[in-house]
Amino acid sequence: MRSVAVILAIAVCWLAGLDSVARAQLSPKASSAAEDQYRLGYEAGYQAGLRAAMNKSASTTTQTGSAGISTAGVREAPSTSSGAGTSSMQVTASRAKSLWDQMLNDDGDDQDTFFHHSQTSPFWLSGQANFIAQMHPRFHSPYRGPNSFNGAEEQAVSRLLTLYTGYELNDTTELVLDAESTGWSGLSQGLGLAGYVNLDVVRNPQLSSEPYLARLWLRKVIPLSDETVKAERTPLSLLTTLPVRRIDIHVGKMSLPDFFDLNSVGSDSHMQFMNWTVDNNGAWDYAADTRGYTYALVIDYEDRYWGALFATALEPTAANGDTLEWNPQKAIAQNYELDFRPPLVRDRSTVIRALAFTNFANMGDYHDAIDQFEENRKTMTVPNITAHRFNTTLKYGFGLNVEQELTEQARLFMRAGWNEGQHESWAYTEVDQTLCFGGDLRGDWWRRPKDKWGVAFVANGISRRHREYLALGGLGFLLGDGNLSYGPEEIMESYYNFPIPIARGIFGALDLQYLNNPGYNRARGPALVLGTRLHFEL
Repeated sequence: MRSVAVILAIAVCWLAGLDSVARAQLSPKASSAAEDQYRLGYEAGYQAGLRAAMNKSASTTTQTGSAGISTAGVREAPSTSSGAGTSSMQVTASRAKSLWDQMLNDDGDDQDTFFHHSQTSPFWLSGQANFIAQMHPRFHSPYRGPNSFNGAEEQAVSRLLTLYTGYELNDTTELVLDAESTGWSGLSQGLGLAGYVNLDVVRNPQLSSEPYLARLWLRKVIPLSDETVKAERTPLSLLTTLPVRRIDIHVGKMSLPDFFDLNSVGSDSHMQFMNWTVDNNGAWDYAADTRGYTYALVIDYEDRYWGALFATALEPTAANGDTLEWNPQKAIAQNYELDFRPPLVRDRSTVIRALAFTNFANMGDYHDAIDQFEENRKTMTVPNITAHRFNTTLKYGFGLNVEQELTEQARLFMRAGWNEGQHESWAYTEVDQTLCFGGDLRGDWWRRPKDKWGVAFVANGISRRHREYLALGGLGFLLGDGNLSYGPEEIMESYYNFPIPIARGIFGALDLQYLNNPGYNRARGPALVLGTRLHFEL
């Protein structure tokens, strides 16, 4: 948290310093006139703003008595003219000052962020902070293993801090760079549940809480039609006008759920549900390191009523590992999705997404691990899915994702997923089959239109071989009670999210999760998890 705060403080000081330099180099009269002219030009658009800044440079040159330097000279020889150096610094300072002024001046907009964010500036700077506190009382637990969800009463608090930056190079190209920091802890150190109760918790508590690079991607839009549509500007998408028919290309470091398996009702642990298998399809074992990121190429074809996505991404070298395998002959992932947006109900959004994935990696086979254990009972106490020679194997699966708007206030959603379940869970969670459905309701009916209430139900399952492996005492990267009386893991989650009337961009939430058969074990539970969330959208 200190590191991100320091970064933000440095950014503020840098902007203020540039402003001071620009003001010191201009006379008060010239500075005031030039800034007013530039702001008017900037509001009309970046090009107009640039012309205003160049006029300001010419005016300053005349007033300070710099002989032999013209505006044309400044443009033609920036590397050798002292006036050109001054102009460049003044342009940068003015653009930075304009951006900062826009962030502080909301102009009466309805953005739910602490700072105002320009819809025209090529730069983007924002942040978020998410704090989740959870506890559960003691629940029935006749035994526990190395990876069990703790049956004793416990509490935990997690934090997730993100700094979003971006730059719009032109109307079809943008660059996104985000830094992130996670810390503190989750219940039972993130172990013991397939549908874990907090999406913000990193699955390896030994990882450092120091800031790390989360996203760094370049986006290129290839227009395929002259007709355009308006797009909402977000920290992950700066372009505000897009062709109706286009090809979208992203390349770099990213999280695949930024593009695949999206759902406007259940995908955001900052403002919506918190459970892993509500916010994402639990059976989709998407390629990622321990923190949830990978390097990938995403190609997205979009038309008015449908779209098609493809991604190829790096897999970790080991299950839930923090090191990615850069040799595609050893490990690689492909993801495919078809999106349909049929106009089924007038003035109401309907979205259907069909997902498929193939993972190639050094994954163990549950059947082989069990056979190896049976043959070596004298030397092995439990089966070990990782005890095998290097062998690139295939894991595949499918998913379905639907969301339906009922009214302006009410929406429904569902997810279903299946994977072949013969090879070890590799990167996301230990789920081979899942079914989830639920919805949300905006608070208009009780005169709180910024509030939202949501509820979801999930049933997760695993394959027969996966069950047998855990029953014999085998460990996955999340599960392992030392024994197993199998039953589907059943989850109910409900949240209530609301703005805190201190300042814009501050939200609170109350959350309740009921877990039946935690970790697929009928001998343990049920467990009740109570949670609160404090979220800052900067």
